[in-house]
Amino acid sequence: PLKHLSAPRNRPEGKVLETVGVFEAPKQHGKYETGQLFLHSVFGYRGIVLFPWQARLYDRDVASPVTEKSENAAGHGSKEVKGKTHTYYQVLIDARDCPHISQRSQTEAVTFLANHDDSRALYAIPGLDYVSHEDILPYSSTDQVPIQHELFERFLLYDQTKVPPFVARDTLCAWQEKNHPWLELSDVHRETTENIRVTVIPFYMGMREAQNSHVYWWRYCIRLENLDSEVVQLRERHWRIFSLSGTLETVRGRGVVGREPVLSKEQPAFQYSSHVSLQASSGHMWGTFRFERPDGSHFDVRIPPFSLESNKDEKTPPSGLHW
Repeated sequence: PLKHLSAPRNRPEGKVLETVGVFEAPKQHGKYETGQLFLHSVFGYRGIVLFPWQARLYDRDVASPVTEKSENAAGHGSKEVKGKTHTYYQVLIDARDCPHISQRSQTEAVTFLANHDDSRALYAIPGLDYVSHEDILPYSSTDQVPIQHELFERFLLYDQTKVPPFVARDTLCAWQEKNHPWLELSDVHRETTENIRVTVIPFYMGMREAQNSHVYWWRYCIRLENLDSEVVQLRERHWRIFSLSGTLETVRGRGVVGREPVLSKEQPAFQYSSHVSLQASSGHMWGTFRFERPDGSHFDVRIPPFSLESNKDEKTPPSGLHW
């Protein structure tokens, strides 16, 4: 039976839930097309698919078959994690839902290096996100403008003869082509410790020259998910950042992005983005998050190690918001 899709359940009291569409069956095989409307299964926002990315998912929770043991070149005893292909999507978030998810997920998480002399200048496109295939609950709507976002009508054109009835405009194709090096999602890393799953997606942002040296910038998006029913709170982060230039940096601090999120059964996930810069074209990051249980005890959750790689075919940096 078709269910009616209503606005997210955490609306202010007294507001009537409006029907915004009809659920469709999630795709078990294949991928969603540009223009597919969906409800985010974790954060509950309404969104629309712009285009898919093929990523390599390195999942440390899935043990590799013993037969695939390979000699590690460096002679380390660490297990090699084989990446498997997984579909992610570049999506727009409905602006009406942004206030309701701001405590759980940053809606200005997709950032770019501004094209200025100031190497620290970043700018964000609000309401842009990356979504895993299984996060998508697809729906259809008869509304010609079902998603409120400043880029919706610039990127998508309503065409009732198509399924879904929204097709990419030339501006979307041009924007994707132009910003591909800074949008591209290629590797996803995942690991679970004591029922807390950490997913990391690194993005290369570009290189800037500062004081006669090159500074390479990356953004990394992190999702924390509580797979258990016990309430836990993130208290500290502990990072190790290794640069190809030979430096090893340790970063400790309270919480993440100024918050100490609580992960409960009702709101099991928290997602944020941060940035790192190196004076080398590549490096590695790894570390731990310290969580606190209701009884005051603490435990450390591993952040899966991930590499920071610069794009080999360095193109001109993105030129602000002029597309």
